[in-house]
Amino acid sequence: MSDLFSLAGKKALVTGGAQGLGRMIAEGLLRAGAEVAITSRKAEVCEAAAGEMESLGRCIAMPADLSTPEAAVELVARYRQSVGECHILINNAGKTWGGPIDSFPDKAWPGVMAVNVQAPFTMIRELLPDLGKAGTTDDPARIINIGSVAGVKTERLNAYSYAASKAAVHMMTRDLAGDLAERNITVNAVIPGFFPTKMTAHLRDDDVVDPSLLAHIPMRRLGKPEDIAGIVVFLSSRAGAYVTGALIPIDGGLVGCG
Repeated sequence: MSDLFSLAGKKALVTGGAQGLGRMIAEGLLRAGAEVAITSRKAEVCEAAAGEMESLGRCIAMPADLSTPEAAVELVARYRQSVGECHILINNAGKTWGGPIDSFPDKAWPGVMAVNVQAPFTMIRELLPDLGKAGTTDDPARIINIGSVAGVKTERLNAYSYAASKAAVHMMTRDLAGDLAERNITVNAVIPGFFPTKMTAHLRDDDVVDPSLLAHIPMRRLGKPEDIAGIVVFLSSRAGAYVTGALIPIDGGLVGCG
């Protein structure tokens, strides 16, 4: 049981791993023993985050703007050259757009769908040879897509393209899980609720959270780094080897108790 959650010897790629949920996930994987490559649109942010996490384990900065499929293809080529094997792919990089429905612009759709849906699919497609080579029957390679409660239930966020994109990620996860099981690759989605990230900054004043938001969450608190890191480590480790096609809410009860 001592190595049930160990990721020693594993290599992972976390898109959007320099900040927010991605940073929480990357730190969790590093603490569990994995070697981790992280991406961010801004090179200086990516390099700084990798440097800060280096104390936890080998962390490699790979700046990338995943707004086009060509960028995803190029990222995989760089990853393959710099890191080699890929046991774990975390599709976390995301984009959102909010606004009232009466003035919600058409331009709010293509970019959000490209980053949130097409880029993860392209990353998976391009890494299939590497993931297939890394996985075995007892220890599959892992793909974990980061969804959102906004893609499961109505949260009144006025983020129409974002919510639609995350619902698409959830269904894409299930489709891919069925198609890739025979290749010894599991595919799951983690569905976060409200965490202290840039996306909830307007609902927080430093450590003070909008009381109406907390009242909306059955467990009456925001998610913590260990909450999101814990489920990703579980899915990536020997403990989660028999889980695929799952959509797992990490949301303090928003989905399950709603």
